[in-house]
Amino acid sequence: MAKKVAFMQGNEAGAHGALYAGCKFFAGYPITPSTEVAEVMSAELPKVGGKFIQMEDEIGAMAALIGASLTGTKALTSTSGPGFSLKQENIGYACITEVPCVIFNVMRGGPSTGMPTGPSQSDIMSAKWGTHGDHPAICLVPASVQEIFEETVRAFNLSEKYRTPVTIMPDEIVAHMRERIVFPEPGELEVINRTAPSVPPEKYKPYDTSFGDVPPLAAFGTNYRFHVTGLNKMEDGFPTTKAAIVQAEEERQVRKVEANADDIIKYEEYLMDDADIVVVAFGSTSRSARFAVNEARKQGIKAGLFRLITFWPFPEKQLLALSKKVKAFITPEMNLGMCTGVVKGCIEGNAPVHGIFRVDGEPINPGQILDKMKEVK
Repeated sequence: MAKKVAFMQGNEAGAHGALYAGCKFFAGYPITPSTEVAEVMSAELPKVGGKFIQMEDEIGAMAALIGASLTGTKALTSTSGPGFSLKQENIGYACITEVPCVIFNVMRGGPSTGMPTGPSQSDIMSAKWGTHGDHPAICLVPASVQEIFEETVRAFNLSEKYRTPVTIMPDEIVAHMRERIVFPEPGELEVINRTAPSVPPEKYKPYDTSFGDVPPLAAFGTNYRFHVTGLNKMEDGFPTTKAAIVQAEEERQVRKVEANADDIIKYEEYLMDDADIVVVAFGSTSRSARFAVNEARKQGIKAGLFRLITFWPFPEKQLLALSKKVKAFITPEMNLGMCTGVVKGCIEGNAPVHGIFRVDGEPINPGQILDKMKEVK
């Protein structure tokens, strides 16, 4: 039987990817340019026994997300820059309480209200540093409608596997473009569910590290009763100020992601075997970069593309290895140097990094990237 094929918008594909992953709850607040995610979920969730709720604001939506997830339900919210900022306090709460959930954040111009209908790639730092304190961060940056679907499924898998919020961040161009998408059959893509307790309710501790860095998570309403707090806590979930426990607990929460970076990090290498000049790009900008690389090759410039699909954790060791054998990096991005700074930090000065920055609401085009290649070759 032929697979289902559709001509679909990126935001719509994200909603359908969430449904494929088993999402049964959505809470959000309308905001350009992500509202189509909520529209699709409002129509589709009731068909599968799920729940949709429009909250009074963004922080309320994040609170509802956490509550739903604690009942054992896979939960999604969607937003854009200003709403993502409002969610940060409760994203931090989800981090410290280790509650799986997925935030679909469509990047637009900023700061503040910025340019609501214009594209941007300027939320990537807030995905890691937006909420205060040390905490794990996983952020995915898809570049096509098909990839939005697949990476939304992966976002849920990573969230469930590592008991942490996961952010998927398409830029406005990818979120609003329409492309052909082939829907995977049920079971074709892996779908991961959180690990349930193997002990009876009376012996259960929600942060029991004897099971490893990612403790099993019980669901409220299944006879398991446990304490959840935003304070530093002990294995039973109740607060503590004991220095040794707090230190070990915070290190574990970061370690559960950083130590599994090889499982989480995903990237694509294009024409990299003999590349002298490497373009590091993500989202819609990587599409311009691929075109520019092809044109450069026609002109005898040995260019290649390193496309980020996972932004956090950042592929530091891969770029460090590349930096020892290439002539230069080019980092085009729709912000004023966020990715460029990260690349510079991880390659230890082994090669120059040339940024291309644009924040005027227009995409970076292939000609800009090709001109920079000619300049640095």
